[in-house]
Amino acid sequence: MSENINNEKVSGLALPALGLAVQQLGQKETPMGSNSGPMVDKYLLSVGLSPGYAWCQAFVYWCYASVAAKQNVRCPVIRTAGVKECWNKVAKSQKIMAADARRNPGMIAPGDQFILLFGNGSGHTGLVERTENDVIFTIEGNSNEDGSREGYEVVRHTRKLADKALLGFIKYN
Repeated sequence: MSENINNEKVSGLALPALGLAVQQLGQKETPMGSNSGPMVDKYLLSVGLSPGYAWCQAFVYWCYASVAAKQNVRCPVIRTAGVKECWNKVAKSQKIMAADARRNPGMIAPGDQFILLFGNGSGHTGLVERTENDVIFTIEGNSNEDGSREGYEVVRHTRKLADKALLGFIKYN
């Protein structure tokens, strides 16, 4: 498959939310490892939490909530810091299961949220920037250059559709 940049598949909030995520690249925890810092605190506050919590899901929510507020529309993302809770509460019609995405990577669009679950309720998430074949280019909060789910900054990553932890994707249209 060729690079997926088909904007007609993307909701009215997806590209602005993705654009805002790009603007956040390099935002870091202060001090490192604290799950706190000027912007990290804002991400967490957007889901009703104080500093000190894992914030990858809060980052996704903040990106969408910020652009939804500017457009004076409802934020489509579940207001939670829990990756698994977000996946469980979102409508089935918004989900793309990983197996389906592996068969047809063209289903994945910029601004979709990817969901990784590792067991024991732990997970990680971020936004899809684009796909090429079986590679997902992402922007993630609470990560680092190694791709950790317990990182300290907003970074770009590449992930594989074959990743066993990949549960699926959420479309916000």
